[in-house]
Amino acid sequence: MPPESSQSFLQASKPMSDVALLLGPIVFQDFEIPSGVNFGGRQRLALHRLPGGSRVIDALGRDDAQISFAGIFTGSDATLRARALDELRVAGIALPLTWDVLFFTVLISDFHAAYCNGWWIPYRIVCTILQDEASALLQPVVSLATAALADIGTATGYASDAGLDLSPLLTALASPGAITRGTAAYTTAQSCLADAQSSLGHSIGAAEATLSGTNVTNAGSADAGVAGLLAATDASGQLSSLVSAGAYVRRTATNLANAST
Repeated sequence: MPPESSQSFLQASKPMSDVALLLGPIVFQDFEIPSGVNFGGRQRLALHRLPGGSRVIDALGRDDAQISFAGIFTGSDATLRARALDELRVAGIALPLTWDVLFFTVLISDFHAAYCNGWWIPYRIVCTILQDEASALLQPVVSLATAALADIGTATGYASDAGLDLSPLLTALASPGAITRGTAAYTTAQSCLADAQSSLGHSIGAAEATLSGTNVTNAGSADAGVAGLLAATDASGQLSSLVSAGAYVRRTATNLANAST
C-alpha cells in the first residue's frame, strides 16, 4: 500500500495506545501516538514476455514502502518535542524505529508540523527504511552466537556514547555455552541481559527527565537560552544512543529466549 493511499486505512484502524512507539530518542505518548503505522512494500520484478505469450519473471528483491504516521504533540513541552523531531530530520542520521515486534533503521525523509499554539501541534512524519532489523528474527539463524555478539557489540558502542558500560554483557555472551539453554553460562547471560535492560531503562528515564526539564523557550537571558539549548541537545543525543542500544539488547534477548538446548 503506497503512503499516499494509506491514510484511509490508518484512519479506520484501531488506536495503538497500548503499543510503545519509539523513533530515535522520541518516545511517542498520549495524542502523539498515531491510530496506525503502515509497513510493507513491493517485490521488484523483471517481466520478460516471450514469443507465444509465455512469461519469465525474475524476482529482484524487496522494495520497502515509506513508513508514515501522524499525531498531535500536546502539553507544555509540545513545541520542544516537535522541534526535537524536526532536528532529527535536519540531522539526516539513521534512527531506530520500533513498535510491537517491528524494528527498522530509518531516515526521516519528511516531517511537517502545524503550530496551532504552544500546547497543540499536529504533525505528520514520513520515514525511509534503510534496513528491516527484525526480519532476521523470521529467518533461520546461521549462528546465534555471532548474531548476539554483533548486536551487543553495536549496543555497547551506542551505550558508551551515552556513558553507560555494557561490556559485562558482551563478556557474558562470549562465554562458551552462553547461547545454549540450560547451561550455567546461559543463565549468566540472561541475568546480564536483564541488568543491561534495567540500566538502559533507568538511563533513558534520566535523559528524558533532563530533556523535558530543560527550559529553552522561557530562558531569562540569551546566555541562559543557549545553555538550555546545548543541554537539551546533549540530552537528546544521549537519549538517541540509549534507545538505539536498547533496541539491539531487546533483539538479543528475543534471540536468546528462542535458543535451543
